[in-house]
Amino acid sequence: MRAAAVQLNSTDDIDRNLATADRLVRAAAAQGAELVVLPEKWSVLGTGEQMRRGAQPLDGPAVEWARGAARELSLDLVAGSIAERVPGQEKLANTSVHVGPDGEVRAVYRKLHMFDVEVDGTVYAESEHEQAGGEIVVSELAGGVVLGMSICYDVRFPELYRELAARGAQVLSVPSAFTLATTRDHWEILLRARAIENACFVVAPNQIGVHPPGNRSGGRSLIVDPWGLVLAGAADAETAIVADLDLDALRDVRRRLPSLAHRRTDVYG
Repeated sequence: MRAAAVQLNSTDDIDRNLATADRLVRAAAAQGAELVVLPEKWSVLGTGEQMRRGAQPLDGPAVEWARGAARELSLDLVAGSIAERVPGQEKLANTSVHVGPDGEVRAVYRKLHMFDVEVDGTVYAESEHEQAGGEIVVSELAGGVVLGMSICYDVRFPELYRELAARGAQVLSVPSAFTLATTRDHWEILLRARAIENACFVVAPNQIGVHPPGNRSGGRSLIVDPWGLVLAGAADAETAIVADLDLDALRDVRRRLPSLAHRRTDVYG
């Protein structure tokens, strides 16, 4: 299976974001990608007010575009995450949507962990505008490959990924808008660790560049194999990176180093 991670510099210009995503998804498909993953908040990324204005329901233009593109290009598309307007919920959700090659929504995952931190003197308070989800989600790609879904800050919580692996995940999607500082110091280490720990492929598209009101994302989108080797990495630009995911190699890693089977659930659950 060939997978792609699309790196974007999203802003509050929704039309421009969608046009760029469309161009790069098509470029990935032209390179044979069967699974394409967009970054976190690909449809709109900006201030809290800009996110509220740009938020959409699941039947809004962003997901409708994703459904049409997946159907036309006959691929699995993980529409990174969008700012979702949830009926009956005051705050937005940070929501990742998996669309199958038939254009149907296969799974919806709402980010579990809110990014309430301070990085390089900048305070991020995601929970002011967004409500955390409450469900771990796996989905199925064409051909029966199991996808474990996550978003950005989730990658710092290995217990989530262990549960995804326990539920059969073979590929982990990590659409992100990692800050410049944390991309530089933590990004690759965290992604390779999650791949190694769970003997999974990791497809991790990141945002790149400056977004309103001046926050910066670090790019370096990655595709990592179950041995922790980087199969593809992005340059500092809006781009799509592509790599082959060898499922036989995954099975071989799990056979030779069966750490998932060696878990002491009798001791630590």
